[in-house]
Amino acid sequence: MELDGTRHWHVTLTLAGEPVEPVLLRAALLRLAEERPFLDSVHFGRDSVEVKFWDQGASMLDVASLALRVWDEHRESARLPRWQVVGLEIVERGVQELRQGQVVRGQRTLMPLSF
Repeated sequence: MELDGTRHWHVTLTLAGEPVEPVLLRAALLRLAEERPFLDSVHFGRDSVEVKFWDQGASMLDVASLALRVWDEHRESARLPRWQVVGLEIVERGVQELRQGQVVRGQRTLMPLSF
């Protein structure tokens, strides 16, 4: 926890909707990655995407409310599809680091994945 009471959280946001041409979706996701510098990874298929990123907040509820708006806030500028949130996971930094087995910072992946 930081001195000001904020904590670091790892967020996994899953969205789904009508199928989109993979080339167009990949371009939109690259624009999102430029606009949202703390993206950890993005996995996508024609009709779904899983976006992982780091955020800060005093509580999980604060981070959740912001995470649920990320896609809509970048929809126009990144030309993202009109998909709906179908999943949300938020864990504290320590939990995520335990899952990874080690701390790896500054690496970002963008790869297709079939759901």
